[in-house]
Amino acid sequence: MKTLIINIKELLQVRDASILKVSGDAMAVLPTIKNAYLVIENGLISDFGSMEDVPGDINPEKCIDVDGKMVLPAWCDSHTHIVYAGNREQEFVDRINGLSYEEIANRGGGILNSAKKLNETSEEELYNQSKVRLEEIMRLGTGAVEVKSGYGLTLEGELKILRVIKRLSKNYPITIKATFLGAHAIPLEYSTNRKGYIDLIIDQMLPEIAKNKLADFIDVFCETGYFTATETEQIMEAGIRFGLKPKIHVNQFNSIGGIQAGIKYNALSVDHLEVMNPEDIEALKNTDTMPVALPSCSYFLGISYTPAREMMEKGLPLALATDFNPGSTPSGNMNFVVSTACIKMKMTPEEAINAATINGAYAMGISETHGSITIGKKANFIITKPITSYYQLPYAFGSNLIDMVFIEGKFIV
Repeated sequence: MKTLIINIKELLQVRDASILKVSGDAMAVLPTIKNAYLVIENGLISDFGSMEDVPGDINPEKCIDVDGKMVLPAWCDSHTHIVYAGNREQEFVDRINGLSYEEIANRGGGILNSAKKLNETSEEELYNQSKVRLEEIMRLGTGAVEVKSGYGLTLEGELKILRVIKRLSKNYPITIKATFLGAHAIPLEYSTNRKGYIDLIIDQMLPEIAKNKLADFIDVFCETGYFTATETEQIMEAGIRFGLKPKIHVNQFNSIGGIQAGIKYNALSVDHLEVMNPEDIEALKNTDTMPVALPSCSYFLGISYTPAREMMEKGLPLALATDFNPGSTPSGNMNFVVSTACIKMKMTPEEAINAATINGAYAMGISETHGSITIGKKANFIITKPITSYYQLPYAFGSNLIDMVFIEGKFIV
């Protein structure tokens, strides 16, 4: 099946195949072609260019005229927790009434609350709840997503989540990467035996996950009250032994050495980064580790935003992701993330789009196949409604400016 899309007002994020990420000043550059065409064939991008150069021998089975509309790569959301049970609406109200995220967690809420609900929910029901969220983010333009476990905190609970992620990946065209986050919190029953729970992760959970090929990455919540930098290193090292590449939660509330630990073990990404000191930024320079900001988490919790400008001025790359989860970001809307990054983090539209596409793909290890308009990459893209410029995407933060979404060349919505 060959499809030709013509009269594209502007084709965004046109890249050579050799570009896997962009950093520093290069993040401000978004290559585009005005008045463009795009050809998709067998689920891949096979050609594109200016309308005046459209080959006469394309012979498409389908032609779509998108006059006045723009085309850009589908969003690449490299940090979510969308497989969870129920919700935490009451904690939302508790925060309005003055309780902090940490205070709620200390009284049995937060991650432990979600773990209790998940372990009481059947695998079938968990799948049915999670697929609704997955379908929603696809309609919102996300074409690749990383999904973490971490709301089980038991052997069976973590395996249940990862099996659901695998089933979603099988049943939907969207690319899904699975991350094992058993080290999300210390369960209540191990509150006086931290080593016992870490041993459970390393000696029981990891072998089962590896045997059943349920995860691509391993993650740790390296934060005061959760896991120390030393414990994070121990868990990352074990994950690497079982073939899982590290991606870690760091610097959400405190800087406790997690970034340095992640770099030491060549983590693919370090995520959150709301609290950054000069040493943390310096440590990330000239590494292969992608910093990932989660601005809708900052918005929802009312905490600091990742210092994007300072990081990019130091030459660093940056990716954007949603952190879609029941406690701190009950939204998977990457369009809102891009807008919030511009409004609250002072990223330019070019920087934010780069961060949500090509750099997001890098943070999942899929930048050879996703994240840009490149011949041979998957035909994952958004067709906007008629807009004046791509600046309107972050500017009109409350409007749905998506007309159509294609994932692997298939019309989704």
